[in-house]
Amino acid sequence: MQRVSRARSTPGGEIGAGMLVLLGVAQEDTAAEAERLAGKIARLRIFADDSGRFARSLLDVGGAALVVSQFTLIADTAKGNRPSFGGAARPDLAEPLYEQFCATLRDLGVHVETGVFGARMAVELENDGPVTIVLDV
Repeated sequence: MQRVSRARSTPGGEIGAGMLVLLGVAQEDTAAEAERLAGKIARLRIFADDSGRFARSLLDVGGAALVVSQFTLIADTAKGNRPSFGGAARPDLAEPLYEQFCATLRDLGVHVETGVFGARMAVELENDGPVTIVLDV
């Protein structure tokens, strides 16, 4: 995830200040993990307070999230020069978890825009900081 001043996915949605979430779903991921990750992202304190400290969450600042599915995050590059995506969940398993993750963020009060699951997309962002954090539940 990246803290952004703005982000856009074409095709897909667009947000102002908030987070760009690149979501990779692995074969062994569960609905409980999708919900836990959404809660973590909504409450992660990566936005500055008046003294400049990371003390405010996406919920605190009223920021939005642009969630883009990205199976390439699950790449295994241990052997050879061609990444293997064998650990990524098949689309019929990944898409419901992606949708559940987005729904949980919405239920928590976050405005969510999305890319288009499974589509080739152009993603633009203006990274704020830059702040980029890898979360693995």
